[in-house]
Amino acid sequence: MATATAAATTTAPAAAPVQPPLASASLYVGDLDPNVTEPQLFEVFSVVGPVASIRVCRDAMTRRSLGYAYVNFHNVVDAERALDTLNYTQIKGKACRIMWKHRDPSIRKSGAGNIFIKNLDKTVDTRTLHDTFSQFGNILSCKVSMDENGNSRGFGFVQFETAEEANEAISKVNGMLLEDKRLFVGPFIPRGERESANGERRFTNVYVKNFPDNVSDDDFRKVFENYGEITSCKIMRKEDGTSKCFGFVNFKEADEAKKCCEELNGQKPFGGERDIYAGRAEKESERKEKLKKKYDQIRMERLKNNQLVNLYIKNLDDTIDDEKLRQTFEQFGTITSAKVMRDKDRPEVSKGFGFVCFAQPEEATRAVTAMNGQMVGTKPIYVALHQPIEIRRQMQAAQGQRQNLLPRFQMQGMPMPQMMPFTRTAPPGAQGVFMFPGQMPGQYRQPFNNRQGQYPVQGQQRRQGGANYNAQQQQARGQQQQARGQQQQTNPRQQKGAVPAQQPQRVPAAPQAVPAQQAAPAPQVPPSAMSKEQLMALLVNAPPAQAKQILGERLYALIQAEQGPLAGKITGMLLEGLDNSELIALIDDAEALRSKIQEALAALEAHAQQQQAAQH
Repeated sequence: MATATAAATTTAPAAAPVQPPLASASLYVGDLDPNVTEPQLFEVFSVVGPVASIRVCRDAMTRRSLGYAYVNFHNVVDAERALDTLNYTQIKGKACRIMWKHRDPSIRKSGAGNIFIKNLDKTVDTRTLHDTFSQFGNILSCKVSMDENGNSRGFGFVQFETAEEANEAISKVNGMLLEDKRLFVGPFIPRGERESANGERRFTNVYVKNFPDNVSDDDFRKVFENYGEITSCKIMRKEDGTSKCFGFVNFKEADEAKKCCEELNGQKPFGGERDIYAGRAEKESERKEKLKKKYDQIRMERLKNNQLVNLYIKNLDDTIDDEKLRQTFEQFGTITSAKVMRDKDRPEVSKGFGFVCFAQPEEATRAVTAMNGQMVGTKPIYVALHQPIEIRRQMQAAQGQRQNLLPRFQMQGMPMPQMMPFTRTAPPGAQGVFMFPGQMPGQYRQPFNNRQGQYPVQGQQRRQGGANYNAQQQQARGQQQQARGQQQQTNPRQQKGAVPAQQPQRVPAAPQAVPAQQAAPAPQVPPSAMSKEQLMALLVNAPPAQAKQILGERLYALIQAEQGPLAGKITGMLLEGLDNSELIALIDDAEALRSKIQEALAALEAHAQQQQAAQH
C-alpha cells in the first residue's frame, strides 16, 4: 500500500497561492507563547515588509495573552510572503501558526472543507501535517492538538478552501501510513452532531472493566473479535505488569461497538465472580459532568422534599439538646428529624441553632406562627423556614440593592417608599375601596364602606380589638399628617389639591392611572392568586402584622365570591377578631369560613337594627 511518509519528508508540489479574503493584508498568528509581545512580533514580521500594526489579543480582566495576535501589513504582497515564509516559525520556543484573517466568522464555523485526522504518531507536528495535505489544495488552517505539556494528542485538523479539496484528501490519505502508523481521515463532525439519527451517541471505543486479573491480552482480544474488526485493544497494567482489571477495545465500525456492549455488558465472558461492564469509553470531563448532574439532581430532590417542612431555629439556649428540641415542637405535628448543631471540635458545645423537619407543610406553618419569638429556656427563639444558601444569597443581594437606592431617593427629594400611596382597584360589585396614604406598599387595604371600628362585635375581646385598631389608625393618621406637612414644605407645588391626611382617600371601582413616582410596585402574584404552598412560604417569612394583611387579601377573594359588596366589611371583622393561626384555618376549611361569615352577617344585621331604632 502507498504511504504518506515521502510527503512528510520531501517538499510537496507547489500549490496555488491562497488568495487573501477580500484583498485583506491582515494575518492571524496563533499558537503563541503567553509571554510574546508586540515588539517581538514586529522583529519577526518586519523582515518581510513594512508592518502597519500588530495587536496581541489579551484577556479584558487579567490582561494575559490569549495566545494569538493579528499582524497588519500595508500591502497584500507582503502579507502573502509572510504567510509562505514565516508559517511555523519558532517564536520563544513555540512554532507559530499563520493564516489569513477572516472577518466573516461563518467561514470558520460552517465546517466546510474541514477534515479530522487521528492515529497520528507523537512525532508528527503541525508543519509535517501541513506538508502532507498541502498537495491537495489551499489550506486555510492546520493544527495538531497538543496537551498542556506540548505533547501531541494523536489527532489534528486541516481545513481546506473548498469541500472538493477536502474530499480528495480524505479519499487519498485515509488508511495510508505516516511514520509507520495507519491514519484515519474523515470529515470533521461537530460535537453536538456526533449522534445517530435516533439520538444515540455513536462510538467505536469500548471501555471494559471488572474482568479477572489473570486475563491475558490475547484472551482479551479473542473475546471481542467475535463482534467485528478491532483496530486496537489494550489491557491497562500497573508498573509491575499486573492487570488493573480494565481496558479498552476500539472497533472499526460504530455498529460493531454497540452490539458488543449490548451483548457483553453484565456477562462473565472471562469467568470470575463479577459481571463485566462494557460501555462507551468516556473522557474524564464527561464523567465529571455526569457525576455533577447526578449529585445536583439528588440535591434538588432533597431540597424539594424538605421544602416548606424544614424549620431553622436560632438563639437556642445552651441547655437545649436534640431531645428537648423535639419535645418543644412535637405538639404541632409529626417530626421526622430534630437536630441541634454542635461544635466540630467540642461536641458538647452547642452552636445556638438547629433544625426541625415536619412531615407536612401545615404543621411547619403552625410551628412558625406559634413559636417564633417564644421563650425556650432563657432565650427567645427565632423560627423560620429553612432556606438554601443560594436563595439566602439572592435575597441578601436584593436587599443590598434596595438599601443602596434609599440615599438616592432622599437626595432627589422623593418620598420614601413607605410614604408612597398605593391604589388598589375594587373587585366587580364592590361599593368602593378605601386607601390610607400612611399604609406600607403591598399591605392589605381593608375595603370598608363605613368608618373603621364602628361594627358591633360579639364578646369583650372583639370590642377591645376594635378599639385597639382605632387607636392604631389615629396614630398612623397623625404620623402621615406630619410627614405630608414636611413634604409640602419641600415642594410647595404639591400642596394644591392635596388630600387631607385625616380623611381616607376614596378609590373608585374602575381602574385609574397613578403617577409612576407615587405608585408602589405591585407583586407579580397577588396573595389571592397564589397557590397554597406559595402563600405558606410568604406567611412564614413575613412579620405578624404583614402576615395578617396577606391573609386579608386571600380571605377577601374567598368571601367576595359569595357575599359580593359585603366582602370588605366581613373581611375587616374577621381580621380584627381572629389571630393569624385561626385565619389560616379558615382558608383551609370552607365550612368554618362559611360559619364565620354567617356570624359576621348576623352582627351586621343587628347593628343595622340598632341604627334604625336609634333614628326612631
